Amino acid sequence: MSSKKILVMGNEAIALGAIRAGVRMAAGYPGTPSTEILETIAKHNDGRIHVEWSVNEKAAMEVGAGAAYAGARTLVTMKQVGLNVASDPLMSLAYMGVKGGMVIVSADDPGPISSQTEQDTRTFAQFSKLPVFDPSSPEEAYEMIGEAFEFSEKYQTPVLFRPTTRVCHACASIELLPEPEVSEPEGFIKDTMRWVIFPRTSYLNHVKIEKRNAELSEILSGYERNFILEGNKKKGIVTGGISYAYTREVLPEGTPLLKISTPHPFPEQLAVRFLKELDEALVLEELDPMIERQLLQIAGKHHLPVNIYGKLTGHTKNAGENSTESIREDLARFLQEKGNDTTADSSAAEEVSDAPELPVRPPVLCAGCPHRASFYAVKKAMKGKKAVFSGDIGCYTLGNAKPLDMVDTCLCMGAGVTIAQGLHVIEPDAVNFAFIGDSTFFASGITGVVNAVYNGNDIVLVVLDNSTTAMTGHQPHPGTGKTIMGDVAAKVSIPAILRGIGVERIYECDPLNLNEAVDTVKEAAQGSGVRAVIFRSPCIAVSRPGKCYEVKQKKCRKCKVCIKELGCPAIVTEGDTVKIDPSLCYGCGVCAAVCPFEAIGEVDCHE
Repeated sequence: MSSKKILVMGNEAIALGAIRAGVRMAAGYPGTPSTEILETIAKHNDGRIHVEWSVNEKAAMEVGAGAAYAGARTLVTMKQVGLNVASDPLMSLAYMGVKGGMVIVSADDPGPISSQTEQDTRTFAQFSKLPVFDPSSPEEAYEMIGEAFEFSEKYQTPVLFRPTTRVCHACASIELLPEPEVSEPEGFIKDTMRWVIFPRTSYLNHVKIEKRNAELSEILSGYERNFILEGNKKKGIVTGGISYAYTREVLPEGTPLLKISTPHPFPEQLAVRFLKELDEALVLEELDPMIERQLLQIAGKHHLPVNIYGKLTGHTKNAGENSTESIREDLARFLQEKGNDTTADSSAAEEVSDAPELPVRPPVLCAGCPHRASFYAVKKAMKGKKAVFSGDIGCYTLGNAKPLDMVDTCLCMGAGVTIAQGLHVIEPDAVNFAFIGDSTFFASGITGVVNAVYNGNDIVLVVLDNSTTAMTGHQPHPGTGKTIMGDVAAKVSIPAILRGIGVERIYECDPLNLNEAVDTVKEAAQGSGVRAVIFRSPCIAVSRPGKCYEVKQKKCRKCKVCIKELGCPAIVTEGDTVKIDPSLCYGCGVCAAVCPFEAIGEVDCHE
């Protein structure tokens, strides 16, 4: 790749940096905000890299570990909650170590913007005793990912890499650097004492890890991305990650600053040098007060007469994202000095404040989404009956919105299947439905179904099969018969899996055929044991039905049943008139099936 400047998203920068670093294996599971990393590697793959969407994050971690055992540079990608799924192999890998460089990208999602939790990967790094790199911009991420590989290889340890949403999805111009020389993987060398995790081995390695991390703390005090910006005040700022970028935009001149790019192991000596010159320090970070706690510990250990402020003292907020505006306010309160202008560009701020407010669009299922029909069919079939509807993680979580109101629980991926079992044990008179998507079924649903069959539980499993991983951008999965590289693969059959694990009553139908779908659910709801309904209809982004519908105004009684029952965004009102917006309609036809007066019908489609 020749040296040139290109405009890229942060995730693209991470991917290009990994390619530059000589990555040979890239595995992951899609999850916003990390998804584009693997997709970019696949796009730029010249055949030297094995790239795969694994069935879940645990599988990706273990595939990556195998490649790293053989000496290959390996990248594993996921979002922060995916690290929970991968935590079992991760904790053991921390003790075992690797041979080839292994970098695990766990993209955090402060807010959270598209996640269940706001958990902080830096804290996970501390828990697992692994080094973590925390980039503050796409430009830095591009170079830092290569440094993380070198670091991993040198110290034979997996390394965590923690971009946050605003780094992942920001765009910046980066200069593509020449590719360094990277040696070919040596291959796997058999060594039972190294690669087999016996209890005695773990104990001895634990001792080594604690010694190594103490040494790394000193080494990282000299790492060029951990640094001090000198100032002339007795009040200083400590920050890292995207908060550093925000801080630099509004930092008053003369204010000393310490940037932390490796929160664990913490660069203690550098921090001591910084704190010795201060009376007070304010920590600006997302999400947990990790840097703050480290500084408090260091100040106590070295008997430094400095006060540390941050989340623990209530000087900064303890949840959500930081922003340029929030940090500007934090700095103004902390510094409290006349003449310090912390408003970098007040005119620009005023200009933005004068802009009209954007319209509020509640999160809803897309117009034409087959999941709407699936939920409605179950709702209609179970009307008047005691039923509980356990949901799962995916776009179908939006089935909780009114008027559908069909998701009573949602915890984490795959949990709907097992929560339904627990609910039924306590309330056996209710029919317990468990909704799960096709991709999530492969990722974490199968074990729950096995549990239900084995324990003789009574649930109705509803698989919403739309032939893609829709929520994260329509990635393939084992049921699609296609890999991330576009290769044809064996298509794994969900009905065959269910039969193989002992589910005897399996129903398959198209949810857009509403009457058939309702009848199917009614039949499945009868009896006991594990029953499965597979609603199979492709996502509108994968395959458009190809029909168009309109409201026949002469037949319309303005009852608005179509709106009240479905909540499809393509059905709109103009005064008392109900219409279908042709720009939004995808021709699923469910509204026509719902209309009691047959006032909705097909029309010719015009592009």
